[in-house]
Amino acid sequence: MAAALLEKPIEYLKGVGPNRGILLRKELGISTCKDLLYHFPNRYVDRTRFYSIAQLPKVQADVQVVGKITDIRLIKQSKGKRLVATFSDSTGEIELVWFRGHQWIQKQLKTNVPYTAFGRLMWYGPRCSIAHPELDEEDPSQKKKNAIFQPVYPSTEKLANRNITNRTMRQIMHHLFEELRVGVRETLSDDILSTHRLIGATDALRAIHFPKNLKELEQAQNRLKFEELFFIQLQLLQKKRDQQNRFKGHLFDRVGDYFNSFYSNHLPFALTTAQKRVIKEIRSDFGSGAQMNRLLQGDVGSGKTIVAFLSALIAFDNGKQVTMVAPTEILAQQHFTTLSKIAEPLGISVRLLTGSSKTAERKELHEELLSGKLQLLVGTHAILEPTVHFNDLGFAIIDEQHRFGVAQRAKLWKKNKIPPHILVMTATPIPRTLAMTLYGDLENSIIDELPPGRKPITTAHRTDNNRLAINQFIKAEIKKGKQIYIVYPLIEESSKMDYKDLMDGFESISRDFPQPVYQVSIVHGRMKSEDKAYEMQRFVERKTQIMVATTVIEVGVHVANASVMIIESAERFGLSQLHQLRGRVGRGDDKSYCVLMTGNKLSNDAKTRIQSMVRTQDGFELAEVDLKLRGPGDLMGTQQSGILQLRIADLNQDGELLAKVRAVAIKLVMDDPALTKVNNKPIADTLQLLQSGKGIWKYIS
Repeated sequence: MAAALLEKPIEYLKGVGPNRGILLRKELGISTCKDLLYHFPNRYVDRTRFYSIAQLPKVQADVQVVGKITDIRLIKQSKGKRLVATFSDSTGEIELVWFRGHQWIQKQLKTNVPYTAFGRLMWYGPRCSIAHPELDEEDPSQKKKNAIFQPVYPSTEKLANRNITNRTMRQIMHHLFEELRVGVRETLSDDILSTHRLIGATDALRAIHFPKNLKELEQAQNRLKFEELFFIQLQLLQKKRDQQNRFKGHLFDRVGDYFNSFYSNHLPFALTTAQKRVIKEIRSDFGSGAQMNRLLQGDVGSGKTIVAFLSALIAFDNGKQVTMVAPTEILAQQHFTTLSKIAEPLGISVRLLTGSSKTAERKELHEELLSGKLQLLVGTHAILEPTVHFNDLGFAIIDEQHRFGVAQRAKLWKKNKIPPHILVMTATPIPRTLAMTLYGDLENSIIDELPPGRKPITTAHRTDNNRLAINQFIKAEIKKGKQIYIVYPLIEESSKMDYKDLMDGFESISRDFPQPVYQVSIVHGRMKSEDKAYEMQRFVERKTQIMVATTVIEVGVHVANASVMIIESAERFGLSQLHQLRGRVGRGDDKSYCVLMTGNKLSNDAKTRIQSMVRTQDGFELAEVDLKLRGPGDLMGTQQSGILQLRIADLNQDGELLAKVRAVAIKLVMDDPALTKVNNKPIADTLQLLQSGKGIWKYIS
């Protein structure tokens, strides 16, 4: 009965009807009664407290007052009218204001009748008012008996304009629970409920909407957060298990001449303990017989590329081909240059494939790839095209994973009969809670130390008032033989945003640093690939001292002689971008600097970002700050956002619970991988619903 009710279109519920149904579907995505049931409040107000008007707090707050309406008037304003009622008790008076629905509301209002008025108190100097209050006509002596801990639901301006208020939503929700007499189906096993002291599904859903007290609300939130995170983790773990069972991996059981010769004779620097640990983890995967799917996190400059190359040597030792895919041509070119240089003493063939590769070059490359002569192919998304065929691809490396979607990663699987081992790398550290959700189906490796001798980068915050001093500093560094990056957020002037743009900046810099004393390069995303490559090469060869650029140089660009990174309008950038840009300097033996240039007026979030950058160079610490500021969806971008549309859990606040829930899910998958035990039937049934698209916690693509 309950299941049939929950699948009903929302229009059929009392208090909704066709017109409201259309609005709820369009504005809130509520199509069925189940959608409504899982449309959780985003906050609660304590309706047990009443104020006298003289005692109202001098801040914006949700308040309720018992009094009488003594006067009602309609006031003309520049756009339309507003309805104003004087509301008073024995201690004073305030105004109740309505900006829409005047005629209907005015007909309902009565003067000199006791009301309880509830709403958001706003202060304008010494005067205060409540806009669009909830009014209950009642006997003041009954107010405490009727008081409740009341939910406030997410809404939209269009719903408010059409008089679907929070009060309306509560009434509709009451109608749903009146019909839902038998409760909802349990989704968790008795073992999990008892072990973790969780209340039942029906009790949790009733209490999340209509809690009697704070304790009941906390129990409901804990249960529903646990359930949401549990089914995310369970789906990820089952996905990982299915991949391991379904996809046999290449067995790399030989570590031969390529690896040993390079490690003994050509390794450019001693590996850190963290790098050695990660290589050991990858070797273990290579020898397991199952396909590897591993995430490698490492801060800027931690040495991920050499780890990837050493892993590739094991693939070469086992007669396989390798590819490395990068998100931009600049980064792909950089990897190609680096890998070609270190592969040359070993006689390994390396080629580059990007969107700019010429037809004749592609033809030759495709032939070498198909014959097996070409061992290592470096490139951009062009590698993912269906026309690119390998002889025997055994290992694929994806750099800057956050720039690629899941579907793009999957295309590499189809490049061989036996899917290649996959290593996805990122220099954008991922907060622990995100790693457990977004990449919960991957094994996770972290390089958490920098190579010895790497000097910290001095980071400073400056404003336009310091422009002359900054220019003098740049000239002093150039005099020492050093090079400078100056990065802008925009390419052309924007009428909507008061930020310095690249072209205007280039002109200013050219005036401040005139030829022939100084040479200035410019690189941005709208340039032709060959022009970008030409300008980058001039900078690499020290023919120019200053590189003016957009964030096209954010990742991968390696010029050891560059010692200063100036970031203009730094308030415009996210923390991960700022950290990545800072990582373009500090790659040589000399002292390096990052200067964050901003306007004088900064938002609170911008201040936090700038202060965090000045305070620390720990990318993982900055990632946690970024998560708090931006939330998981914004942090990871739209490509991965499906998994992050949480209904009740909060990755900022619920990290401890997530770790606990993941451990529970791991134990369950180990004990009962197929979920065939009788006690686990509620979990198995819920997973089946999720796979059919009828479940609520649907996150895994």
